[in-house]
Amino acid sequence: MTDYRTPVIFDGHNDVLLKLYKAGGIAAADSFVTGAGGAIDAPRAKAGGFAGGFFAVYVPSPAGLKNKFDEMIKPAYDLALPEPIDWEDALPVVMSQAAILFDLEKRGALKVCRTVAQIRETMAAGLMAAIFHIEGAEAIDPDLHTLEVLYQAGLRSIGPVWSRETIFGHGVPFRYPSDPDTGPGLSDHGLRLLKRCNELGIMIDLSHLNSAGFWDVARHSTQPLVATHSNAHEICPHARNLTDDQLAAIRDSDGMVGLNFAVAFLRDDGRMLADVPLSQMLRHLDYLIDKLGEDRVGLGSDYDGAIVPKDVTTLADLPNLRQAMAKHGYDDALMTKLCHENWMRVLEKTWGQ
Repeated sequence: MTDYRTPVIFDGHNDVLLKLYKAGGIAAADSFVTGAGGAIDAPRAKAGGFAGGFFAVYVPSPAGLKNKFDEMIKPAYDLALPEPIDWEDALPVVMSQAAILFDLEKRGALKVCRTVAQIRETMAAGLMAAIFHIEGAEAIDPDLHTLEVLYQAGLRSIGPVWSRETIFGHGVPFRYPSDPDTGPGLSDHGLRLLKRCNELGIMIDLSHLNSAGFWDVARHSTQPLVATHSNAHEICPHARNLTDDQLAAIRDSDGMVGLNFAVAFLRDDGRMLADVPLSQMLRHLDYLIDKLGEDRVGLGSDYDGAIVPKDVTTLADLPNLRQAMAKHGYDDALMTKLCHENWMRVLEKTWGQ
């Protein structure tokens, strides 16, 4: 009988730190170790062959997810961008979520990795490998002092924006149907952030940037272009998804895209409804492989931050996805690339290792 818990999966995006933060912070971290009832925890990781990934630190907007998801059930929608969040308000939230990440490390539930060699060693030891990632740079000050401190703490990946404005740039709205050309590009602060991240080896995540911001990064970055959790606009014409021109730029930079499991970015109709067959995920994977090549595609689940297809509700369900990929015709070599090896490749290039 085939064991569909392998190859192990290294994932481009999850929001479990936000979930634990909302549940009580460090006091809720026991639930990660024993089983939290969400998408990501240690028992489910073991059951599903989950080896780690990008653990996002994210400052939520006051409106929350429920109102957004209610709107996104409709056949068409255009959600206004949330109000910007000031540095003074964002920093305590970021520090609290980062503290949860390091508390999980102290408990032996994962290891925060700063090099690809550390990721490989950690995965080989059967321990979750975590990349400290920030989704939306509200907690970074204009002088980039916070960036320097967080880098020393282990930050190795950052998205300049979530889907709202920061001093660095503009995010795409949750809008369907729409292309990502929704506003201006990077500010002068954003260009300085990009330059310093390139110097430090902090990966820039393009996933929530609008089109103008994307092309600013493409023109000025010395790193491969990476979207940790985005899908194909040609299949699902959502503002959050990547157009063919953007995919071509990512390919030409030898970058990477992680398939987002969020159903609104998978479905042709852009609706946030969970009755999405695994074949639709494979449709996006096929398309991304065709446009990017098999070395530049991976997974970026958005677990604990989105509604995902019913057959992959938690980490424990990941064998269902591997089984579907294998039956679809992906051989062992391609499966290994998609499940984790492509992330190792692009991180080695980005981090200069």
